Amino acid sequence: MGVITDNLDLWGEALTGTLVLFVGGGLLALVLGLLIGAMRVSPIPIARAVGAVYVNWIRNTPLTLVMFFFAFCVPILLRERIDPIVLPTIALGVYTATYVAETLRSGINTVPVGQAEAARAIGLGFGQVMTLVILPQAARSVIPPMMSVFIALLKNTTVAAGFSVLNLGSVRSWLAEPPRSENQLVVLLWVMVIFVVLVLLLAWLQRVLERRWRIAR
Repeated sequence: MGVITDNLDLWGEALTGTLVLFVGGGLLALVLGLLIGAMRVSPIPIARAVGAVYVNWIRNTPLTLVMFFFAFCVPILLRERIDPIVLPTIALGVYTATYVAETLRSGINTVPVGQAEAARAIGLGFGQVMTLVILPQAARSVIPPMMSVFIALLKNTTVAAGFSVLNLGSVRSWLAEPPRSENQLVVLLWVMVIFVVLVLLLAWLQRVLERRWRIAR
């Protein structure tokens, strides 16, 4: 326990960095993923094409390269200094949005086509059909796979350790340096324990959401 109690300041900053990356990237991924997912099932060919290009391009690019582009290329293009944690957070959101979009698309495809046709028959537009008819039904079926996406996002936050962001993925190297000089194996074991606890919290949230949706149904 001395590894934790003797370095509470550093552990607190590392945990905060991981949570900022996770929450910020997750919110961006939800918003962007919802937009891209809607484009993927849109009746407009151009929208479907743009959505497909985005998903196939970003999803097939390693996260490290995506983060490298945002961490190093974007500041050069904008010609200004940006907080080191902001750009990796955006990179995580942009990357994870592809998986959110595909998860939503799979959930949308589980809704019978007749539901959308009936909604259009009474005069609802595409946006109204999606928000009032399709998405509320699709949400029930996408909770488990969506939570898997966010668990993967939580673990992917460690990639930001290679881009000068203090989080749980980089706390080992910080604690290994003098004057702290902590046992690196013990530090890694504690990092593993913290991640297991965070994942268990997400699994608990999944069960709560599934139970609530099941009652609503």
